[in-house]
Amino acid sequence: MAALFGARVRKLRTAAGLTQAELGRRAYVVDSRITQIERACGARPTLELARALDEILGADSLLIDLWPYVYRETFPDWSRAFMEYSARAVRIHQYAAHVVPGLLQTADYARAVLSRGRSLRDETHLKERLAARLRRQDRLREPDQPELWLVLDEAVLRRPVGGQEVMRDQFERLLEAARDPRVTLQVLPFDQGEHDSMGGSLTVLTLPDQAEVAYTEGADYGQLIEDPSEVGLYSFLYDRLRAVALPPLMSLDMIRSAMEDDHSGASIPSRHQRRRLAQEQLQQPGGWRLRRGGRWGFGGGAGA
Repeated sequence: MAALFGARVRKLRTAAGLTQAELGRRAYVVDSRITQIERACGARPTLELARALDEILGADSLLIDLWPYVYRETFPDWSRAFMEYSARAVRIHQYAAHVVPGLLQTADYARAVLSRGRSLRDETHLKERLAARLRRQDRLREPDQPELWLVLDEAVLRRPVGGQEVMRDQFERLLEAARDPRVTLQVLPFDQGEHDSMGGSLTVLTLPDQAEVAYTEGADYGQLIEDPSEVGLYSFLYDRLRAVALPPLMSLDMIRSAMEDDHSGASIPSRHQRRRLAQEQLQQPGGWRLRRGGRWGFGGGAGA
């Protein structure tokens, strides 16, 4: 995609009768940057540069439309197919083991997360990844936004990624997102103990044709599962996780508690009580059908 983008820039530049140096001056970059883009080498163009080139060359949004596909190449190979599926999903069910999922990360939190990792090359690469991640969040602002159900491990709340101020803003972002009826947040507390997804994060995506794919991810790897029989197992595993997690309203209380740096947390049912309820929920037909507003509670109550 970078090669295609570069070829289009070169073709449009030539048609406009501009040299690389002239185009660079108009876009406020050095001519070597234009050379890199046209040859698809070095850093990928930023969104701001893509917009500038599109306007200067009269591309009628062609370069802007190509930009997201170019930027997917800044991520490891194992995450690109997942990102493509995510962009089409009508339901996203995710268990986050270590950090807040990218769709709900603030810019500062995302920068802190993306600044770590062996695959990161330099500051330019970091900016590319950050821009791509934040652009993906546009999906939640579209009229056909997907249903988003997140189970956050308590470790996500307790690890001060980026520092306390960054975390406070991130907590506020989570609480704001939870006001959307298509977003459900749960917290899986430490006292739940061992569970089936301790090795990393898990996502189950439902596509427009109701087919499902699953994705597991660790710090330096990812695996996309498309075989229906295997996906079914991961979907059931996810159901078990949200069954033993705190109900949504209690989860929001725990997020507020973490934001206030109160590590005693909200008053929550015991591990034994949650397991008993989970067994009952999983055994009941349609036990995971949501109550109005996307919330459910203990004992069939009015939303805990």
